[in-house]
Amino acid sequence: MLKKLLGVSALTLAIASTHAQADKIVFAIGGTPNSLQGQTAQEFADRLQDRLGDNHQVEYYHSGQLGDERQLVQKLRLGTVDLAGISSIMSSVSPEFALFDMPFLVKDRDHLRRIDREIVMQDLAESAGEQGLNIISTWENGFRHITNNERPINEPADLEGLKIRTPQSEWRTLMFDTWGANPTPMAFSEVFVGLQTGVVDGQENPLSNINGAKFQEVQDYLSLSNHVYSPIWLTAGKGGWEQLSEDVRAAITAVAIETQDWALAKGAELDNSLLEAMRNDGMEVNRVDRDAFVEASNPVYAEFAEKVDGGQELVDRAMALAEE
Repeated sequence: MLKKLLGVSALTLAIASTHAQADKIVFAIGGTPNSLQGQTAQEFADRLQDRLGDNHQVEYYHSGQLGDERQLVQKLRLGTVDLAGISSIMSSVSPEFALFDMPFLVKDRDHLRRIDREIVMQDLAESAGEQGLNIISTWENGFRHITNNERPINEPADLEGLKIRTPQSEWRTLMFDTWGANPTPMAFSEVFVGLQTGVVDGQENPLSNINGAKFQEVQDYLSLSNHVYSPIWLTAGKGGWEQLSEDVRAAITAVAIETQDWALAKGAELDNSLLEAMRNDGMEVNRVDRDAFVEASNPVYAEFAEKVDGGQELVDRAMALAEE
């Protein structure tokens, strides 16, 4: 009798363990907790946990704990990660996402919302779907700026010869090469040491990423350029998404939309507070000559129109939305 009871207890525990595993929602990003990406992801994870209650467990991993963004994309496709924040490397998944690598394309956050509604959640989401990914919402990494240890960057000529870390994106590499720099693709997790040891002279990121990774400790100059608005897309693998119950999918979607509003408001707030903090940390701050950079960027747009099917139409539509 005792053996029978023990057998039943073991079976019950096994079933309970399997059930708990099935109810886990694994969510991962590559960014640090202090970055806007990290703060937004934490906000989303907390809100989603509250929405789902005790029947589900949201497991949130930051700082590339489950891999860099390329690895996370693969894990989304395999179903070993349920949700991930994917940013600059989306253009390597689907070329149309390189629209957000076009310099000085996004005017402000209101413009971004219109691009998101009219282009991202229609055209780009469809193209991502063809690659096995489901775009749930567009959040913010922010407007990107340039830091380095050699000199202030006022115009493209000031970048000549500087080793600038870029994300692993062919378009960001092309951009900085066009401007005269020596672009050096590198995983975000490796950038601090790269700057500290001189493997690279500088990098480009939103203020929240710069501050979150403490780049101001190993960089002297901050040049405010706003050269790219960098989104982060809350993404699921199509197979894994379809296996989630309808109520869980609805909860994720609703919370993701709420979190977009939170992220954009927080990004605007941080633009001001972090700039002052970096000045106080001793960084020398200047604003670039925007017109000079815009003129130097024409070859990047020409390449996009030539290499990406429908690229010129995407650019024209996005730019037209700035005027609404």
